[in-house]
Amino acid sequence: MRTIYNINRKWAFTKEADAIPVAVSESWELVNVPHSWNAIDGQDGDNDFYRGTCYYVKELVKEELPVADRYYLEVRGANSSADVYVDGEAVAHHDGGYSTWRVDITDKLSKDVVLAIAVDNSANERVYPQMADFTFYGGLYRDVNIICVNESHFDLDYCGGPGIKVTPEINGKDAAVEIETFLTNSKMGQTVRYTILDKEGKVVAQTESADTKVTLNIADVHLWHGRKDPYLYTAKAELVEDGNVLDNISTRFGCRTFKIDPDNGFILNGEEYALRGVSRHQDRWGVGNALLPEHHKEDIELIYELGATTIRLAHYQHDQYFYDLCDEYGLVIWAEIPYISKHMTDGRENTISQMKELITQN
Repeated sequence: MRTIYNINRKWAFTKEADAIPVAVSESWELVNVPHSWNAIDGQDGDNDFYRGTCYYVKELVKEELPVADRYYLEVRGANSSADVYVDGEAVAHHDGGYSTWRVDITDKLSKDVVLAIAVDNSANERVYPQMADFTFYGGLYRDVNIICVNESHFDLDYCGGPGIKVTPEINGKDAAVEIETFLTNSKMGQTVRYTILDKEGKVVAQTESADTKVTLNIADVHLWHGRKDPYLYTAKAELVEDGNVLDNISTRFGCRTFKIDPDNGFILNGEEYALRGVSRHQDRWGVGNALLPEHHKEDIELIYELGATTIRLAHYQHDQYFYDLCDEYGLVIWAEIPYISKHMTDGRENTISQMKELITQN
């Protein structure tokens, strides 16, 4: 079974390293992530906040990790470029400060190791954004995990995605729900058990198949209808071999229809639905963009209280937790990547990769 092992606590942080760290220095500051080094200087509006490369370093003790075949480092947000090193050896690079990304570090974990993540928010001409009316906070500012899985598992490699895609189609009073899963190192004889649960956790549809794409039917479907009725189902997938569950994933989803009409606006489930809302950034005073769950929850409650039906998530991919909250509260979301203010001739590939991650993950 999959285990997500959080490693947010006790990172050694420095702006001063002149070489790739291979040990934890006692002279460096100890921080917990989420963390931003611009939490103070990035909030005075002077555009003089520190931009450069900083290092986050911690020891990984092999025996403290859950027993598994494969170990993936998962970084949920590092702004805006990052390099991962294990015992001084480069193992991964990522451009784009707002998405989840992962790297398989299994082969580096035969012993205790020193993990270093170099995060860089310096100015350049290839990673968006570089010109905008908000701070480009540097930092390892969302959760960092080790995902521990069987050799056969639901995909963790493609664009930081969840390994599952759910597409409901409304047919009268029912819904046909297509569930597609993506597998890594699957073997003959393995099957996937697909289950749909209602809001109360009751099974409403289930099948087991060797196929990675199935369609399950929900009779008399309960529609997600914005603030009035934000009803969510859960789709669960389990990878099974000889009756044993090797890996498991799940995602919540709403069943609904929607369209944009030039005369009548946004149409939800066949009814006109007024979109009135706000634009939301992922920062706040004193912490920069290193928000905790309670900060996200307070934001959504304030937005909900003022009567909004929609939010523009400006100008980049936000924390997955906030998208989940929007589903729960019944808010219609506009999502975007930070292709903003300035076109960079060397930035095209980065816009494509950021858009792929946004769509795959959300």
